[in-house]
Amino acid sequence: MTRLDLPELKPALCGFVLSLLLAPMASSQCEPDIRGVQQAQQQRASQGQPEFFDQPKFTVAGVTDAANPAGHGSTAWRTSDALAKQTASLGESNPPFADSSTSGNEQSLREAGHQPDSFQANHLLGNTLLAEHKPREALPYLQKAAQLQPDDYQNNFQLAQAYANNGDYPHSQATARQLLAKRETAEVHHLLAENEEKLGDPLAAVRDYQRAAELDPSEPNLFDWGAELLLHHAPEPAGEVFAKGKHLFPNSARMLIGVGISWYARGSNDRAEACLCQASDLNPNDPNPYLFLGRLQEEGVTSSDAIVDRFKRFTSLQPQNALASYYYALALWKSHNLNKDADASAKVESLLDRATHLDPTFGRAYLQLGILYSERNEFSKAISDYTKATYLDPTLDTAHYRLAQAYRRTGETMKAEQELKMFEQLSKKTADQAHQQRRELQQFVYTLRDQPAAAQQP
Repeated sequence: MTRLDLPELKPALCGFVLSLLLAPMASSQCEPDIRGVQQAQQQRASQGQPEFFDQPKFTVAGVTDAANPAGHGSTAWRTSDALAKQTASLGESNPPFADSSTSGNEQSLREAGHQPDSFQANHLLGNTLLAEHKPREALPYLQKAAQLQPDDYQNNFQLAQAYANNGDYPHSQATARQLLAKRETAEVHHLLAENEEKLGDPLAAVRDYQRAAELDPSEPNLFDWGAELLLHHAPEPAGEVFAKGKHLFPNSARMLIGVGISWYARGSNDRAEACLCQASDLNPNDPNPYLFLGRLQEEGVTSSDAIVDRFKRFTSLQPQNALASYYYALALWKSHNLNKDADASAKVESLLDRATHLDPTFGRAYLQLGILYSERNEFSKAISDYTKATYLDPTLDTAHYRLAQAYRRTGETMKAEQELKMFEQLSKKTADQAHQQRRELQQFVYTLRDQPAAAQQP
């Protein structure tokens, strides 16, 4: 029997105990306070009802101009807007409502040609074309089928969807509302919400997204509701919806992403990082959680060993992904003092070089290489990489500013002044565009009910 000395045992035992303590702490960081609904959830579960909440702890009362930024700094709110849009885009992968399991297009075309007054033939062909993402071609067949059988729910829903996919939102809305008058379903409310967002009525959209989730608390319906709230600067309500969605669908990475970004929008970087790390652990091959985590690294958020480990895993799983190497380099950089750690500095340089090798058009990677060389006082290399960055991505105002600094250090004053002017022009243009986009995106006015102050702020 092998004897293990106590000094050898204690570090392992302490690490094990610490991991047990930290795991629930990290998990709790990803959930706003949802106490008070769990008893009701358990009661509904015992009655065979869907596990969901009857009344959310917030009310969206209206919309207002979002031109004046609120929160934790102009750069942060700009990033919050970008991340909210990126989060909402995760919902665009939802499968279409059209049934793509119909018989072949050739057979349905033949049947429709021989039976122009057959509801089944017209409906089948319209559904087939819609599933093949050909809404314009599907419309006449679905319209003909609707004339033949005006009360057929499935055909009318697909007709409403075909109108929407063809950009005819008013006709889609009218058809969908006629359906609601006869039969209320989650999918019709969801379609109405999508149309209303595109028509510039986010208040109606969020209410229809909520109603869809109430009728069918599925993962897509909950996610889209939360994403709509987040998109219109309502991070507390969005966090509540995402957290409850995470409770119902614990294996949904995008729910965890939603919780994380809602925390970031409230200025809680630590909780955001914890949630995104958890999301990356659910399916390590899914690039989305890493990409969100990487955006936080770019915005100057301090890195940690946990984040470094995730990006190390990302590069090992996707060695041909330039973003994986790039974000791993940033995470290492932020977690080490490269001026005192030569090995870490060399590793960061190697990773950034690999990113530019995998994607020669990667302007941001060249920018970071330039910064790295500047910190080493290797200004000729820095100028070369800054110049590549500005050429590959002319919108990189920071690259122009850094290039101006490098030119000053090498005595090229005239070039420095030119780059500084370019930086000022780009910075103003970026700020003006962000301001205009924020004005165009209406902000929800909401109130929180029965929400302790401690639960609202991390």
